[in-house]
Amino acid sequence: MSAAPGHRARLAGGLLAWYGVLGGAVAWAVHLFVGWGVDELTCAAGIHRVAGLPPRAVIGLAVVVPALVTVGALLAAVLTWRRTGRPARAGGDPRFARARMLALLGIWGNLLFLAIIVLGGIAVLVLPSCH
Repeated sequence: MSAAPGHRARLAGGLLAWYGVLGGAVAWAVHLFVGWGVDELTCAAGIHRVAGLPPRAVIGLAVVVPALVTVGALLAAVLTWRRTGRPARAGGDPRFARARMLALLGIWGNLLFLAIIVLGGIAVLVLPSCH
């Protein structure tokens, strides 16, 4: 049983909007747990390789991948902002105002999370390990 085209478009628009709002926060949480976790665990256990890679490479990936996910979420939020900003489509519908507000929240939130991920990554990569 397949969904109607309008339903699929609404679902895709809704998922895109929620990715725009929550993508950066989830990416930051992954960065936090993986980046700092690998650094702490390799120090505590004296491990010099994680999944065959040096810890710095894993930490670098734990910075780059979440940063890219956050940039994608930022772009999704901007797209949602642009889609909901067309007055002809809104027609006084409060759902457009809510979606526009969430898109604005996603834009600013993702900018903040991107800065946190980048600065946190710099800290993990620059500060000496095991001190």
